[in-house]
Amino acid sequence: MRVQFNLFILSVFLVLGSCKKESSETVTQEEINKQSSALNAWFEKQFQEDLALSPQGQTNLGYKTNYGKWDDISSEMMLTNLNNAKERLSYLENEVNVNALDSVTAVSYKLYVLNMKNDIEDYEYRFYNYPVNQMYGLHSSVPAFLINKHRIDSIADAEAYISRIKGVKPLFTELRNQLGIRESNQIIAPKFVLDRVLDDSRNILKGRPFEKSQEQMPILADFESKIDKLKLDSASKDRLMLEATNALIDSLQPAYNELIDFVENQKIRATTDDGVWKFPRGDVFYGIALKRTTTTSMTAEEIHELGLSEVARIQGEMKEIMKQVKFEGSLQDFFEFMRNDSKFYYEDSNEGRAAYMNKAKSIIDDMRGRLDQLFITKPKAAIEVKQVESFREKSAGKAFYNSPAPDGSRPGVYYANLYDIKAMPKYQMQALAYHEGIPGHHMQLAIAQELDSLPKFRKFGGYTAYIEGWGLYCEYLPKEMNMYKDAYSDFGRLAMELWRACRLVVDTGIHHKKWTREEGVAYYKENTPNAESDCIKMVERHIVMPGQATAYKVGMNKILNLRSKAQSELNDKFDIRAFHEVLLGQGALPLSLLEERVNTYITTEKQKQ
Repeated sequence: MRVQFNLFILSVFLVLGSCKKESSETVTQEEINKQSSALNAWFEKQFQEDLALSPQGQTNLGYKTNYGKWDDISSEMMLTNLNNAKERLSYLENEVNVNALDSVTAVSYKLYVLNMKNDIEDYEYRFYNYPVNQMYGLHSSVPAFLINKHRIDSIADAEAYISRIKGVKPLFTELRNQLGIRESNQIIAPKFVLDRVLDDSRNILKGRPFEKSQEQMPILADFESKIDKLKLDSASKDRLMLEATNALIDSLQPAYNELIDFVENQKIRATTDDGVWKFPRGDVFYGIALKRTTTTSMTAEEIHELGLSEVARIQGEMKEIMKQVKFEGSLQDFFEFMRNDSKFYYEDSNEGRAAYMNKAKSIIDDMRGRLDQLFITKPKAAIEVKQVESFREKSAGKAFYNSPAPDGSRPGVYYANLYDIKAMPKYQMQALAYHEGIPGHHMQLAIAQELDSLPKFRKFGGYTAYIEGWGLYCEYLPKEMNMYKDAYSDFGRLAMELWRACRLVVDTGIHHKKWTREEGVAYYKENTPNAESDCIKMVERHIVMPGQATAYKVGMNKILNLRSKAQSELNDKFDIRAFHEVLLGQGALPLSLLEERVNTYITTEKQKQ
């Protein structure tokens, strides 16, 4: 995959320039078929060229080519990607007749042009991110990738795993180089981020073979577990275990120690300034970040005000629930009650965590049995529910989803983080499972991968406002099916939506209004029922992923508005299953193109009446 600026793709709210090859002449269906086929073949060629540059991308898609290698994160690779983008944009704008494309390919053309324009524009801001941070830093993604993505089905696969362990040292050498380049450009993570990185990095070096311990470090434990399933003779297993152990000691351990030393040194110069306003031209960068994330032209101020109004609306609905359960006191008193009453939480023990996981699985299973009420197309890929691994649970988000491998070798996974059981209340379990699992991310992402009509860059690409807007919409959808059986679960749904509304306020507060980390945490604590640890993690996420968290509410609102429009215009002819087919039938889209698609659906349905 292209090494891209760490944001997401701008919507098609810009008017695309006309192509030199456009013509007003009538185009035959034969020519449309021919030109569309040729352009889709070109898309596939570009995808394969990008994929050839990404060993990890190949592994993500289930391939075992370059199986022992890591991606190139160097500045030279960034320049290669820029030049590729310029060449591809030139081809599309000068060599393609957009009038001779079928409807699906015409959308693909628009999206690819936008992707290339964004890649070119974003090159100026290629260092405006933190390669090590508590959310997705390379120091934690390396072990997570080996454990969750690198399958071992043969001795050759095991040797490739060892090769990747050996490759951590040169990978981290370039990582330190990239961190140094960013510092020379006045981009350095806040002190607390570096503290999280240091904690996570030191955790990787705990256990055998780095210290005398009953426990193996996570990568070695994973490696042994995987080769045990191969049923090797003892000599072969001993050889592989020795090679893996030596690779960990000779390559991975010094790589992490050198990174720890580097980060400790950099922390001396780090500050407590949290927003990207501290970067050179940080205000311009943040404006672009919001456009990429929301796929709209909304300004930081507009997003902030939307957040404030949504917070007020949702809190009003929460007060109605307070009346239902006959709670006396203020909304903040109710929040305190929901935070602290033990009946809303599982026991802080292995047994309590097991009970949480069993309930989460049952929620997914229940919804899976009801999908025919909502969807025409359903994914073939399976979904599993897993607990976040111990080596990353302290800093990872409370829940997230990993897409399945397209070849069926790996299911989709809904991860629940049970590090702090008080941050995972029972009353939020349903909404969380619906968002991350079914009918949320698993339905949307797995279906997109399985759409034969889409080129691969669309199957495996995405637009955050669409993807996360869909996830948040799917928290609301089961309410209409009477799935939230009690008032407290419905309160949990509202609490999750309130959380996303507060994100609009706090993200823009930190990066636009220069709020401090402490001011952001205080806003969450005052306006939501979430645990303090939740509030801290979310603010810290805003800081290292500027703009990203604004996508959820903006996307959900757009989907609900489009559905309301379709219901209003189609009346009793409106079919929720057909509407969802429209939303999911071309994969992820910028919100403006999603609106075009819904409008076309409405017009087509009216013509049938």
